[in-house]
Amino acid sequence: MKIIKRGIIALAALMLLSQAVVSQTLNEGTFKIGRTLGLIDAYYVDTTNLDKLTETVIIDILRNLDPHSTYISAKDVRDMNEPLQGNFEGIGIQFNVLYDTIIVIEPMSGGPSEKVGLRAGDRIITINNEKVAGIGISTNGVRSKLMGPKGTIVTLSIFRKSEKGILDFTIVRDKIPINSLDAAYMLDKETGYVRLNKFAATTEKEFEDALAILQKNNMKNVIIDLRGNGGGYMIASTELANNFFSNQNLLVYLIGRKTPRQDYKSTGTGRLTSARVVVLTDEGSASASEIFAGALQDWDRGVIMGRRTFGKGLVQNGYYLTDGSMIRLTIARYYTPTGRLIQSPYNEGYDKYVANFYRRYSAGEMMSADSVHFPDSLKYKTLINKRTVYGGGGIMPDIFIPADTSNNSDYYREMVRKGILNLFVLEYADRSRAKINSEFKTFEDYKNRFEFTEQEVRDFIKKGEDAGIKFNEAEFSISKSELLMVLKALVANNIWQSNEYYRIINEKDKVIDKALEIISDKDTYNNILGYK
Repeated sequence: MKIIKRGIIALAALMLLSQAVVSQTLNEGTFKIGRTLGLIDAYYVDTTNLDKLTETVIIDILRNLDPHSTYISAKDVRDMNEPLQGNFEGIGIQFNVLYDTIIVIEPMSGGPSEKVGLRAGDRIITINNEKVAGIGISTNGVRSKLMGPKGTIVTLSIFRKSEKGILDFTIVRDKIPINSLDAAYMLDKETGYVRLNKFAATTEKEFEDALAILQKNNMKNVIIDLRGNGGGYMIASTELANNFFSNQNLLVYLIGRKTPRQDYKSTGTGRLTSARVVVLTDEGSASASEIFAGALQDWDRGVIMGRRTFGKGLVQNGYYLTDGSMIRLTIARYYTPTGRLIQSPYNEGYDKYVANFYRRYSAGEMMSADSVHFPDSLKYKTLINKRTVYGGGGIMPDIFIPADTSNNSDYYREMVRKGILNLFVLEYADRSRAKINSEFKTFEDYKNRFEFTEQEVRDFIKKGEDAGIKFNEAEFSISKSELLMVLKALVANNIWQSNEYYRIINEKDKVIDKALEIISDKDTYNNILGYK
């Protein structure tokens, strides 16, 4: 009866906290579920997989609660935690699998692979004496072989074009940081730009390091780009917000049926208290991103610009089950300082909740602020200048910027969807790395002078045709400048880092252009926030 016990215990273990075991009474419903699973296993006409049935029961129960209470299998728990914890243990390389060949894109600075001399462009032939080239290995397969506990050893055999024979490396695994900050640089003489992809345990330290450099470059004002930032740790967002307040301001509060109200306030020791700040958001900005944007908006502390955020105002806690799997159970709701609940309604069920989000695209919300409707019952006033803001479904920006579709075409979208841009750049950067490093001594030189040749453009088009994408000259003409800019940026990311990718991409970003225009004009900036 082992399998029966495992299923029943897994259900009862819904009551185990990730941080502490809480004593709870098992009610009649709990025993009914366990009894049902036991009867199925003992008497059902066909053989069943009780573990799978148990997972199905858990998933269905959670889906009927709210959209963000979820079940996570044991094998997914570690992958889920790594990005937020800000590190993993491995050898420290960025790599790609191209035509069954593992190519080192970049050894991470200061990591174990860089220390032993691994280089960009190296091909990994074997890992721990096991052949990995030409066997159809997946990216996840490579990761599983390279990652492992700190202090353990990985041996690699490497092919390097400049060497005659195979090179052998012995690498000791170590903690490798996962960055939440994609880019930080000066847009002009006084305005810095910071892009965050998540809110992780390392976010505040990354921001501190970037801030030190930006302030050495005379940064007075800053644009914080949270577009596509799906959130992460709430505390990381309040730490970031703390930088912009000189008093002990309420930043966010939580409250739930079994969770007493908890207030999170700034310390009054911010280092950017006099800086003008613009926060960029879109429909992909969620959770911790909304906490940050909501706090600045409610206190009239910064201009929010872009499009309405996702609308996730539910707080989850992790509860481990007996087999290492986990449920993330909603225990509270968070509210901005004015008392706004940013969570989008979900009372009509999960499917309707998801459909309502995607309805934003068909209802014209991406293109017009007038397409976004909030009831008067959800109207609030900001705390300093009494501007009108709304709750009940994301943070509505102070300045709406529609999605830019001017350079998009069906041809462009299909080339992106089928991965042709990345595939072309991987091959191009691999064979051209030495030439680029020789011809362009600095990134600035590359940014200003690099252009693809006509032959290279034809090669790119052919790469698409080889994948079944018919060339459309009219549509290519519409998207040509955008395509070549993205390709150039991807090459920069391959040769340098993500910071250089965004330095190229952002040059034609109309949202950033508008943000820079507003942040540079003190009167316009203050008028938007209601300061006279």
